[in-house]
Amino acid sequence: MKQIRAEDALWKNRNFLFLWGGTTLSSFGMQMYSIAIPLLIYDLSKSALSMSIMRAIEFFPNIFLGMLAGVFVDRLNRKRMMVWTSFIQVFCMAAILGLLLARQLEIWHLYIIGFVLSSAGYTFGNANHSVLPQLISKEQLTSANAKLSLVDTLIRMIGPGIAGMLIAAFSYESTLSIYFGCLFLLFLFMQLLQVPPKEVKTNEKNSLWKDMKEGIDELFRNKTLLIPTMTVLFSNFASSLVIGVLVFFATDVLGADSKQIGFMFTISAIGGIVGASVVGKLRKRFGRGTLYTYSILFDITAMALLIFSQTWWMIGISLAIRTFSTTLSNIVYFTIRQEFTPNHLLGRVAGTSSMLMKLTLPLGLFISGLWAEWFSIRILFVISMFIFIMLFLRLFNHPFRKLI
Repeated sequence: MKQIRAEDALWKNRNFLFLWGGTTLSSFGMQMYSIAIPLLIYDLSKSALSMSIMRAIEFFPNIFLGMLAGVFVDRLNRKRMMVWTSFIQVFCMAAILGLLLARQLEIWHLYIIGFVLSSAGYTFGNANHSVLPQLISKEQLTSANAKLSLVDTLIRMIGPGIAGMLIAAFSYESTLSIYFGCLFLLFLFMQLLQVPPKEVKTNEKNSLWKDMKEGIDELFRNKTLLIPTMTVLFSNFASSLVIGVLVFFATDVLGADSKQIGFMFTISAIGGIVGASVVGKLRKRFGRGTLYTYSILFDITAMALLIFSQTWWMIGISLAIRTFSTTLSNIVYFTIRQEFTPNHLLGRVAGTSSMLMKLTLPLGLFISGLWAEWFSIRILFVISMFIFIMLFLRLFNHPFRKLI
C-alpha cells in the first residue's frame, strides 16, 4: 500500500508535473529534430560520413563539458540552470529555422549550432537528473524514472512517424518548427518550477578542478556505480558503430523513404514502452544487478537480427528489442546513481559518469562513417554483436550481478 500511495503522490506533486510536462514536450520535439536533421544532411551531402560526423558532434558536449557542467549544476541554482539552458536551445532552433527559411543553411552551420544546442541540452539534462531527488522522496525515484522513461518512449513511438509524414507532406521547416515550439514551452515550464534548497551546499570558494576531482573521486569510490558505468562505456562504442550509419543504411542500401524511416523508429519505441512498464516487477523479482546483466542478452539478439535485416520494418523490430534493453538498463542505472550518490555531488558524479560513458561514441561514429564509404555496413553489426557478447560474459561472472 505504501508503494501505491508513493506512486499516486507523484501526480499530486506540482513541481514533478512541471518537470514531467516540460521534458515530455522537449522529448516530443526532439523526435522531429532527430528524424529531420539526418535526412536533411543526407539531402545536402548524400554522405554517410557527414551524417556520422553530425551524430558525433551531438555527443561532444558529454565529453568536453561533462565534468564542468556537473560542477556548475552543483554550485549554482539548478532551476536557473534549467531556465537558461532551455532558452539557449530555443535560440539555437530559431537560428536553424532562420537559415533554412532563407535558403542559406549549410552543413557546417548545423555542425556549429548542433554543438551549442547539444551542449545546452546536455547541461539541462544533468540539472534535470540532479534536481529530481530534491522534488520527490527516495522511495519514489524508481517510479518517477520509470514514468519519465515511459512517456519518453511513448513519444519515441509516435514522434518519428509524425516527423516522417510531416517531412514528406510539407517541409523540414514545418517539422523543425514543432521542436522550436516545444522548446519554448519547456522554457516557460522551467520558470514555473519551484526547487527546494539543496541539503548540502557546495563550497563555491573551491577551484573548479577541486570540485571536479570530488566528483571523480566519488564515482571511482562507488564500485556499485562504477561497474555499470564502465559497461556502458563499451556498450556505447558498440552502439555507435550502428547508430551513425543506420539511417544511411536504411535509405541508401534498403531504399527506405522518409515516412518509412519515421515508422521504423516508431516500431523501435514499442520495446521501450514494454521495458518501462515491466521494469518495476522485474526489479523486485530478479534484483537490479541481475536485471542489468541479463538486459544485454536483448542487445545481442537485436544485433543478430539487424545483421540479416532486408527491410526497414525488420530494422524497426531489431531496434524495438534494443530499446527494450536500453530502457531497462537506463532506469536501473539512473536510480542507482541517484540513490547511491550524495545529492550535493550528484551533478558532478552524473557529469563525470556521463563523460566516461560517452568517450567512445565519437570514435565509433567516425569509424562507422568511414567504414560505410567503402565496406559493407553489415560487418559493423557483427562487430557490435561481438562486443555485447563480451560485456554479458564479463557481468555474468562479476559480483555486481548479485550485489544489488
